Amino acid sequence: MDFKLFKEMLKRILLVTFTAAVLACHASPKPQRLVEGIPNIKPDEQQSLVIKEIVALIENYNYKKLTLNDSISSLVLDKYIKALDPYRSYFLASDIKDFEQFRKTLDDNFRNGDLSAPFYIFNVYSKRYNETIDYAMAHIKDKYNFNENDTYVFDREKMPWVASTAELNDIWRKRVKYELENLKIAGTAEAKNVETLTKRYQNLKSQSAKLNNQDVFQMVMDAFTETIDPHTSYFNPTNAQQFNEDMARSFEGIGARLKMENDILKIDEILPGGPAFKSKLLNSGDRIIGVAQGMGDFEDIVGWRIDAAVAKIKGPKGTKVRLKIIPVGKDMSAKPVIIELTRDKIIMEDQSAKKEVKTIQSNGKTFKIGIITVPGFYADFKAANAGDPNYKSTTRDVRLLIDTLKTKDKVDAIVMDLRANGGGSLVEAIDLTGLFIDKGPVVQVKDIKGNVEVSQDEHPGVAWDGPFGVMVDRLSASASEIFAGAIQDYGRGLIIGTQTYGKGTVQSSIDLNKLVNPSVLQRLASLVKGPAGGVTVRGDQSGVPQLGQINLTMAKFYRVNGSSTQHKGVMPDIVMPSYYPMDKIGEDTEPSALPWDTIEKSNFIPVADLSSVKSELVKLHDERMAKSADYKGLVEDIAEMKKRDQETSVTLNENKLKAERDSLETKSLEKINRLRESRGLKAVKKGDKIKKDENYDLFEDESMHVMADWMEMKKGI
Repeated sequence: MDFKLFKEMLKRILLVTFTAAVLACHASPKPQRLVEGIPNIKPDEQQSLVIKEIVALIENYNYKKLTLNDSISSLVLDKYIKALDPYRSYFLASDIKDFEQFRKTLDDNFRNGDLSAPFYIFNVYSKRYNETIDYAMAHIKDKYNFNENDTYVFDREKMPWVASTAELNDIWRKRVKYELENLKIAGTAEAKNVETLTKRYQNLKSQSAKLNNQDVFQMVMDAFTETIDPHTSYFNPTNAQQFNEDMARSFEGIGARLKMENDILKIDEILPGGPAFKSKLLNSGDRIIGVAQGMGDFEDIVGWRIDAAVAKIKGPKGTKVRLKIIPVGKDMSAKPVIIELTRDKIIMEDQSAKKEVKTIQSNGKTFKIGIITVPGFYADFKAANAGDPNYKSTTRDVRLLIDTLKTKDKVDAIVMDLRANGGGSLVEAIDLTGLFIDKGPVVQVKDIKGNVEVSQDEHPGVAWDGPFGVMVDRLSASASEIFAGAIQDYGRGLIIGTQTYGKGTVQSSIDLNKLVNPSVLQRLASLVKGPAGGVTVRGDQSGVPQLGQINLTMAKFYRVNGSSTQHKGVMPDIVMPSYYPMDKIGEDTEPSALPWDTIEKSNFIPVADLSSVKSELVKLHDERMAKSADYKGLVEDIAEMKKRDQETSVTLNENKLKAERDSLETKSLEKINRLRESRGLKAVKKGDKIKKDENYDLFEDESMHVMADWMEMKKGI
């Protein structure tokens, strides 16, 4: 969203940034404390510049209007240590005592671009991590007594930090025993179990060795920004690109999903319509061992990090890439096949809005209901700004789906599934609402100065004026809540599900490169060739250093009725139990979250008053759920999940562990067959696969029943 405040900020911050950046160029590097016995990862000047810029942005333009101080420094330290070692399985108590020296200094260090403290902490962590993995690997072949009545504590979050290496080794010896016991219960031979676990730990070592200062810096920034508020976040250049591709639901490359397997890049899936698909030269399972740009030299990518390898394969539309392939089924010693592909724009259709038509019988009547699943509020802003008339967006996709549902499928009602939709583009939330209301306010936004801007649907007419429902759950957030809240406030439809996430803050995406004077970027670029000491600078293909992106909380959302979606989210009209733990997931569980409040309501005219309809629909819903075996099963699952979530340890006695698992599997199978019987399906045995079309979605089914009830009452819109 293009706020006037944001434009003013860019102009002013450029002046401040230029001065600070020039000073940074002349500052001497901060001395680094080194940890013996490991390759120490060090911050670079680029990261020093970024942290100073972000401190300035947060102190001047974050909605909370705060200044970094010792209290924030303390919170950042605790959050960072917890992120590195959440279950207290690596650090010693002496390490934690050592880190106390940084408790009240991180705020000043960050303001001055000094990252030595968090990098030192990470290097200590890296040393402990490798020591524990080495110890574990050395004891995989030990002879263990699986008949002992011993216990492995896997969740040590609330326990004291261990005082000695001997205590830490005891924890890891029990972990190895537990993992071997799991493999043994699964029925595989001892030698195979040792081999499997050895490879598992070797892979952990391999992945740890590939971490670089970008990874460490991202972790530091996560701890810092999450302390400020849950949604102010920094993305390093790689993550920024991924974020923007997710928003656009598109990227430029060859059209393949890749994964790393034993240090080899492997094709996991070929995306329909992309260059790889059209060429018919690649198959799922093929391994890529080398990449060349155009007719350039090949680079061997075996053992590379997956993000570095993928970056070589992706590239601008129209450019050529050559791949050195070991085809699926061939040994790695086989002669590689070289193929050439021309990169293109790939649309991620599986992550776009899609429709399905279902029928439901209710009191002898048949209703056709269209279900539109919207996984996110996406828009290809780059294509739109370039004037592409066919740019991809949520609203465009949904409009086409509605047209088909109306004209071809002849549905009686539409239900939009926003479950697990974490949000996205505010503009798309407004435009999508406009498909269901005939002009008017959709959301209010209050900036850091207290100014309120009312965002409107300015397009007359609606795409669908029939009965409408919206499914939500605890993971429906941000733009999903704006849409659901507007539909509810206008009386335009029914909201069905659980209380939503409660993310009611507005983030502006700021490209840090646009805040830094070009001469500073040029100097950073020179460091690639310049001074010794392992300085690394991330740049794009033109060599310009990329500083990344910050999503800065600068405003707050309010519904047209004046209530904030922050903290409270949207309460559904028809309430279902939450499978996700409400006390662990949601804005109201975040210590740094902004509070709920209200402002004046906007000048909107409701489409209808559904209060009387809702009360009757709730009554019918409750009666149906009281008789539903699936509802009862869901409630039991939630209770069992809460019980399991409270467990912090597990027995290491094989017979007891096996008996516990057998009991759980038996109960689970009995429940599945009880539910299948209630739906007229055949019972399944242990190990049987359930067909996709036999999976049952209670939320979806009940939503259709609610819509059928509404239509029978002849009070649908």
